[in-house]
This record gives sequence, C-alpha cells and structure tokens, in this order.
Amino acid sequence: MSTTSPTDPGPTPGLSFRAAVAADLPRVVELIADDEVARARTGQIGPEHEAAFAAIAADPNNELVVVEQDGRVVGTMQLTVIPGISRRGASRLLVEAVRVDRGLRGRGVGRAMMAWAHAWGRERGCALAQLTSDKQRADAHRFYRSLGYEQSHEGFKLPLDPR
Repeated sequence: MSTTSPTDPGPTPGLSFRAAVAADLPRVVELIADDEVARARTGQIGPEHEAAFAAIAADPNNELVVVEQDGRVVGTMQLTVIPGISRRGASRLLVEAVRVDRGLRGRGVGRAMMAWAHAWGRERGCALAQLTSDKQRADAHRFYRSLGYEQSHEGFKLPLDPR
C-alpha cells in the first residue's frame, strides 16, 4: 500500500501501510506504551493484547494498521468505522492509538499516517474523522490542530469494572 491511497504517493517516501498481523503485536504494544501516559495502562505484551488483536482482526469495521519504513514497523494506529444516525446517517472514522517511533517524530511520518487514515475512511464512506487525545499530550494536540482537527467537544470516560 502507498502512504495515503493507491493513487497518491503522499509526502513521505519509503513508507508502506498494511493491516497488522499477529507477529506485529509485540512492536505495536511497544510503540503504544512508549510514554508515561500510556505505559501503565498498556502494560507489556500479554494474552489480553492477543485477545484484543483477534477481536480487531475479526471485525470488518476495524483495522489495526502498521507503518513500515525499510522493513521496520515505525508506526501504528487503529481505525474504526462507526455507522451512525446523527449527521444524516453519516459514518465516522475513529482514529485511535496513533504512535510514531520516537526517533522519527517530526519527520512527516505522523502526517502521512493521518492522510492515509483519512483516505481509508473516505474509501469506506466516512463523512467525519474524529479522535481523542489525552489532555497531557500537548504536542499531539498541536499536531492534530495543524491537520485541521478542531477541539469541538469535551470527552468523558468511565471505567467499567468487569462483573
């Protein structure tokens, strides 16, 4: 796959995008847990990650994407299509767990990833892209605003304890 869509090579040469496979899971978890905000809530690779990967892979509205450069996984993100009733029945693209290898940040990889994600969503009929970002991630907020995202809503989360 190309960096943004099959017809647009995008701004960062040498990147390829594909659906993650089980063998990518340790690197995906490593990328996601690569900062203090996510480390404690992500943990180290384990059975819960394998179960989550299987659930994502089995759901046609979900895609765990890895980004490679020179054969090495340098980024990841989870893309989800959410069908909806609001906005005249529009589907939304939910972009989650966007991570770029620490050594490549600021080099256009994240921008290429987001362009690719938006193209992926458009190809699936999404009318809107949305994401959440932890309040502690000021650099990420600047990045998303630079892409045209607006902080239009307050987000709320509630942990649900298993029964």
